[in-house]
Amino acid sequence: MAGHQEITYEVIGVVRSRSRTVGAPPIQSVFSAEEGIVEVYPEFREGLVGIEGFSHLILVYHFDRAERCALVELPLTDAEEPHGIFATRHFNRPNPIGLSCVTLMGVEDGVLRVAGLDILDGTPLLDIKPYIPAFDSVPGAVPGWVTPRHVGRVREAGRYAPERGARSPRTAPEDRC
Repeated sequence: MAGHQEITYEVIGVVRSRSRTVGAPPIQSVFSAEEGIVEVYPEFREGLVGIEGFSHLILVYHFDRAERCALVELPLTDAEEPHGIFATRHFNRPNPIGLSCVTLMGVEDGVLRVAGLDILDGTPLLDIKPYIPAFDSVPGAVPGWVTPRHVGRVREAGRYAPERGARSPRTAPEDRC
């Protein structure tokens, strides 16, 4: 398509967790107690200097096991209406990039011990950013269609319900995804 460009990223490490299949990880990191590690490749470890002072990190990763790209999708739990993919956190996206906020428990030899994982084992890591409450928390933010009831159901469900993501009323053109 005219005007579109392709972008390439370098993988800086890999996430290691107990979750090995789609459907295994918790839905949102904020509701997860799962612990794991983030292995940063040797050539990027110098970038970890000073990270041990942060309690939380934002992991940016590639959803390498997303099955397809959808522009309209049912959210992963209880929503009864489909929403545009950019109004959800579903992994079937035009650019399958994920973000998770995790608790940093320790750093040693380029390995971060973290809690709050909602990421599959072996997931390619693209970036790590420190979570800074003054910059990353927006007081008064409006959550759109996500109601307190929805949040409660996500918390109760704990894990992805595959049948919810399996139905999509419309997907993106094959040449875009």
